[in-house]
Amino acid sequence: MDASLFQSRHEAFITQAETSLRRLTPAATARPARLHGAMRYSLEAGGKRLRPVLCLATAAAFDPQADATHAATALECVHTYSLIHDDLPCMDDSDLRRGRPSCHKAFDEATALLAGDALQPLAFELLAVGYADRPALATALVRELAVTAGSTLLVGGQTEDMGGLAAGATDDRLQFILLGKTAAMLSASFAMGALVGGASAADVEHCRLAGRAAGVAFQLVDDLLDLTADAAQLGKPVGADAQNGKFTYAGLHGVEATKQRIEQLTAEAVTHLQATKGDTAFLVELVRRMAARRT
Repeated sequence: MDASLFQSRHEAFITQAETSLRRLTPAATARPARLHGAMRYSLEAGGKRLRPVLCLATAAAFDPQADATHAATALECVHTYSLIHDDLPCMDDSDLRRGRPSCHKAFDEATALLAGDALQPLAFELLAVGYADRPALATALVRELAVTAGSTLLVGGQTEDMGGLAAGATDDRLQFILLGKTAAMLSASFAMGALVGGASAADVEHCRLAGRAAGVAFQLVDDLLDLTADAAQLGKPVGADAQNGKFTYAGLHGVEATKQRIEQLTAEAVTHLQATKGDTAFLVELVRRMAARRT
């Protein structure tokens, strides 16, 4: 895809995601203002908006007129809740997120915990309300996100990750963490977009698998950046994985093997996307850029 065309479409999807976040989530001044202020603080902290962009772009790949804004916003709500909780002292104990104080530092631990708690049901409310006229679609979206955010994927991956190296450095355990902590949400972003776009069951599965491969690659790039970047570049502390005894692919297999694995996973994701009947040129380019990122 032409670079200027990609940039134009990417910016349009980001704008759509940002507009939907402001429109579909409670105002910071709504009562209780401290809680909603903390939710907004974290939702509006910037970031790549990768999950909503993937959802919006995948829906558009199958139906340019599809309205995936509620699904995209729901994904960002769940992602943001996971970041708020991930930064808490009882988890990763991170003072910075996206270049500014983490939610519990800007507010307090209790408010941050509650802000994350409130973002979870908001996500499912958005799906129920946004697709109320299509009950089968609403049910499929709720199930996709609920399984993704649950004990076998997102929360399960975080649980295993909390054990660090002390819990055992095996490939099986590492794969569980990778599939749960990052890949699951990216997989759901592709799959939910495909569902909203009316893709066939086979194409939804191709998108789900593309997201899984791209998601693992994304986390491996993150692990490498934690070793090689600086805090100003990333907007968060670096070297935290080693400091906290975190279990990473790079730590187990080395930097070069990690780079090779990123290439393999990216190729796998592209193959799945190109196997669908959708217009996936933008998604293919985005997946490749995700693997080549430096921040």
